[in-house]
Amino acid sequence: MRYFIDVIIPIPLKKLFTYSITASESQFLSEGMRVAVPFGKSKIYTGIVFKIHNDAPTAYEAKDIHQILDETPIVNQKQLQLWQWISSYYMCTLGDVMRAALPSAFILESETVITKNKKTIDESVLKDDEFLIYEALHHQSSLKIHDISNILDKKNVLPIIKRLIEKEAITVEEEVYEKYKPKLVRYVKLHANFSTESALQKLLDDLSRAPKQRDVVMTLFSVSAKTKKPVKVSDLSQESHASAAIIKTLIDKGVLEEYYIQTDRVQYSGDDNEATKNLNTYQKSALSEIKKSFENHAVTLLHGVTSSGKTEVYVKLIEEALSKGKQALYLLPEIALTTQLVTRLQNYFGEQVAVFHSKYSSQERVEVWNNVLRNSAKAQIVLGARSSVFLPFDNLGLIVVDEEHEQSFKQFDPAPRYHARDTAVVLGHMHGAKVLLGSATPSLESYFNAKQNKYGFVELMQRYNDVLMPDIELVDIKDKLKKKRMKGHFSDRLLEEMTETLKAGHQIILFQNRRGFSPIIECKTCGHSPQCPNCDVSLTYHQYRNQLRCHYCGYHAAMLQDCMACGSQDLDNKGFGTEQIEEEVKQLFPDNKVARMDLDTTRGKYGYEKIITALEQQEIDILVGTQMLTKGLDFRNVKLVGIMNADNMLNFPDFRAHERSFQLMLQVAGRAGRTDERGKVLIQTYNPHHNILQQVSTNNYVEMFNEQMNDRYNFKYPPVFKQIKITLKHKDYNRVEAASVWFAKSLRQVFTEHVLGPESPPIARIRNQFHKNILVKIPKQQSLAKTKEAIIKINNSFFSIKDFRSVRVILDVDNF
Repeated sequence: MRYFIDVIIPIPLKKLFTYSITASESQFLSEGMRVAVPFGKSKIYTGIVFKIHNDAPTAYEAKDIHQILDETPIVNQKQLQLWQWISSYYMCTLGDVMRAALPSAFILESETVITKNKKTIDESVLKDDEFLIYEALHHQSSLKIHDISNILDKKNVLPIIKRLIEKEAITVEEEVYEKYKPKLVRYVKLHANFSTESALQKLLDDLSRAPKQRDVVMTLFSVSAKTKKPVKVSDLSQESHASAAIIKTLIDKGVLEEYYIQTDRVQYSGDDNEATKNLNTYQKSALSEIKKSFENHAVTLLHGVTSSGKTEVYVKLIEEALSKGKQALYLLPEIALTTQLVTRLQNYFGEQVAVFHSKYSSQERVEVWNNVLRNSAKAQIVLGARSSVFLPFDNLGLIVVDEEHEQSFKQFDPAPRYHARDTAVVLGHMHGAKVLLGSATPSLESYFNAKQNKYGFVELMQRYNDVLMPDIELVDIKDKLKKKRMKGHFSDRLLEEMTETLKAGHQIILFQNRRGFSPIIECKTCGHSPQCPNCDVSLTYHQYRNQLRCHYCGYHAAMLQDCMACGSQDLDNKGFGTEQIEEEVKQLFPDNKVARMDLDTTRGKYGYEKIITALEQQEIDILVGTQMLTKGLDFRNVKLVGIMNADNMLNFPDFRAHERSFQLMLQVAGRAGRTDERGKVLIQTYNPHHNILQQVSTNNYVEMFNEQMNDRYNFKYPPVFKQIKITLKHKDYNRVEAASVWFAKSLRQVFTEHVLGPESPPIARIRNQFHKNILVKIPKQQSLAKTKEAIIKINNSFFSIKDFRSVRVILDVDNF
């Protein structure tokens, strides 16, 4: 009997490929293990075994696998089940899901290795560039493709390699490299030869002529006696003030013996755990309501105002899950938040907390993955950003999705375009775990589901310590400009409050949701403003590097001295970003410490940590930042929040603009006055009578919900209707135009009036690709699965038309 396996390969293939295995391999292999498999002419990929069976493929001859990479599965059954759900719900392939789910170190890639042919050839037949490679192989036993690119300083070196193969000068092979390397720490101990007292005495006498070496040996004794633990080379070097060369000499002499111990890259080095805090009466009643709600609903929404102490409620629920021997997953939208929460959770749970997000290196993520897979004591609680839903849990009891309204939970590119909150709900269902969604400003979808009794619903409407909600004041900047009461972008009212707050020794947060110095540079003479050559957007001026940058494709150029159109040197800034606010604040308050928190200042692994810690330790008086500041961060001494301009959020061309603005403003307002004194929030706007701003100023979520839901019913938008957005991209405008018209026409034949478009988005060209959007709205009574089937059928017909094959089609389900 022949045996076969279906393998998921990390490339977007519609079907799984089948490979042939031997009977003994079929005994050893199990679903979820990694195998290296040949694919195409000479590529080798790492695949995951999806199914073991006896059915030979009919369309092609099954190839043999290359090698088995694991002894036990690294992906469990529940994960494979989740991958299938994501693949079918978000209309992507299993290969896409695999690439997103596994840390990149697990997905081994084959690398082409070039070696010199054993038989000698006549070197005179080689051209210059061929001879360079051949000569390099005299000095090195093998070269990789990128080494050859570097030697020749060319990108495409394959034709040259092909010519060398034809001349029999080189041989080519595919090699698979294991990318994950365990972290080994170097330790030393005294060589076994000196274990007797006499041998030791003789050694010390011999070393009397080398006092530094003798000091190292003596330090080794004292350190190992004190700690009763193995001694690291780095510690020994530090304690004895000896260089690495001296320790190496002792190892070479055979006095010391070196050895390695594998350790985790991410370690908790804290003291003993604190007891969790006692809850106040409001938190206690919310906790008991949540437990009661969990009896009837698997998912519960906790609507708790900012600073009501939601985190402490989560901690109690996690504590309970751990006491039942279950794992807990705590999802956060923003890495900035994990930084602050890690410390809090580690104080309670010690090293049971594992952290998983994109700022961690690939090796660190593999270690967290392995700890979760083994259900290790080091990973009973996983705290992470959206990708943590892919970890190999096998005993999950609780999932907490904090700030569940956040759009950062949705992945937009590349596929799978999944929403971590919705995926967490499905993951919870698969594990029989309870899911708690928490937010001060819930998304309309979750609140709607709670209203429909699909989710349980609990409210926590009292701030911790009974602190009052911040006092929110709207400042009419149109009126202030008329009366000449603005200094730069600051109204007299905001400056007055800032001066008072600083005098009282409190801190200030200023919010402007745009980074850079100014979004438009305009010539005052002819009105020309520099545009990005690849996208339909103006370039943003970044002062700290004195350059113009595109925030869509990354294009940058030096700041212009004169206008490109008319040559005039009279250039003006339009609009403002965080850099400009930071500069103005420094001029207005020269004696105070000002800092900025946006994508440009938090690039490093510890970028967030440095700024957040500095603010907590009151080294910063005024912090200027983008929406990173809005997400549930807890700053004890912030008394005043200033929103520099509320209008550019409200006037965004998107059906969610009002909901998002409300959430963003209330969240940033929630950073003010979190301890004993009432905070103050000033919102600068040209239109203080706007409904959303009025609702923010009175903290009226229910009114906002009702008004927005009214619009959603009228215009058939989520959560009333589901929607799938289809984006077509191509560098030729006419082709994408014709393709989108064909696609929309085909969709209309099936879905009639529920198709919108094709329409150009607000930014119609990005990275030299023209975009066209089509929206398919799906009523509640219409089958979602059948709708997707119809769209896939149309998509397949679309690609059978020769002219449209080069057009890229992106299907995005629940694109919000």
